[in-house]
Amino acid sequence: MLSTSPNAFAKVWRLSWPIILSNITVPLLGLVDTAVVGHLSDARYLAAVTLGATLFSFLFWGFGFLRMGTTGLTSQAVGREDSSAVRHLIGQSLLMALGIGLALIAFSTPLIEFGLWLLQGSSDTQALAASYAHIRILSAPAVLANYAIIGWFLGQQNSRVTLLLMVTSNTINIVLDLWFVLGFGLKSDGVATATVIADYSACTLGLLLVARQLASVGGHWQPERLFRWRAYGELFRVNHHLFVRTLCLLFAMAFFTAQGARMDTVTLAANAVLMQLVMMTSYGLDGFANAAEALTGKAVGAGDWDAFGRDVRACTLFSLLTAVTASLAFLGFGNELIGLLTDIDEVRDYAATYLPWVIILPLVAVWSYLLDGIFIGAIQTRAMRDTMVISLAIYLACWLMTRPLDNTGLWLSFTMFMLVRSASLGLVYRRKRRAQWCRSSSSP
Repeated sequence: MLSTSPNAFAKVWRLSWPIILSNITVPLLGLVDTAVVGHLSDARYLAAVTLGATLFSFLFWGFGFLRMGTTGLTSQAVGREDSSAVRHLIGQSLLMALGIGLALIAFSTPLIEFGLWLLQGSSDTQALAASYAHIRILSAPAVLANYAIIGWFLGQQNSRVTLLLMVTSNTINIVLDLWFVLGFGLKSDGVATATVIADYSACTLGLLLVARQLASVGGHWQPERLFRWRAYGELFRVNHHLFVRTLCLLFAMAFFTAQGARMDTVTLAANAVLMQLVMMTSYGLDGFANAAEALTGKAVGAGDWDAFGRDVRACTLFSLLTAVTASLAFLGFGNELIGLLTDIDEVRDYAATYLPWVIILPLVAVWSYLLDGIFIGAIQTRAMRDTMVISLAIYLACWLMTRPLDNTGLWLSFTMFMLVRSASLGLVYRRKRRAQWCRSSSSP
């Protein structure tokens, strides 16, 4: 077995750091939204923005397959040195994003009504949230196009575009938040309008970058590959699996929040604080998983199994280092981190009781992040779908058996969900490695 070369580590880090940095900008925007609207005289506006933002985080990320599927297919096309496929993948993905985005706008009224009904809230808050949502939905084509653009560039091992688009979008959003809400007094509708403009601004920049990149890709457009359903076969197949997988993951997260809410307000608040710590870990793990998508995809496309092995090992070492560091940080400074997120004594004390679950979660979940990245690069999306469905079923079964334990049972069930995700993907990877990927002595 070949050792991991310094070059492999350098490639992984070069791809990962812009993604990690761009992930960190996401909570910054949420913080500004909260601070701007939170200083208005009526708390209903903050509640409306919270409900609306929650709705769209689920709705839009449900179509996150446009990013993941495009990355995997593009990286393999790069490995095959198939410039025509690279060109037409961005065209197909953008047309798909446009079609889905326009459909979301066309069916916005029932979607928004149903989503806000699920999230509940007072009638006044619901009305403000609905107004926010009807503005925010207009950004659907731009948001989904940005997913495709980011995925396409990542598949070509260019992750700096992700950082550029995120910084552009969030900077414009923050400036317009202040202008529309505090300057024009548009309140929650101003936050929505700022987000729509920011999304389309980032999309415009992204399309300009795509046009520039296509000049170096070369080739020319073939209408039959853009406007015939049959040409979308592989893209539809991959994205269908990823869509089901993503819906299951979103349901699992929503279920966790909903069950905590049914217990009491303190439990809901404490779980939200602890989940923020979990999300902090995901920023790093996502970066290395995304690197794995691009690197392993190119290796699979080129049939270079030596490179595949080296890249997998490099991504594994970075991911494990991140997970261990996070667990040690939570072990040593978990209570202090909780204190930074809330100054309510009751919530802090209750969250500290369940901190041990957050300490062990990075070590349990790291494998699911890493293997997701490898499977996307290798276009093994059916396995991702199937293992996610199994993991969700075991999660729900575990919760039914541990409900008498209340929040302890909820955290146990969620940890089991992550454990089964990691273990099932690991078992499939082991089988795939022996059957298909182990074509040289250096396969991982």
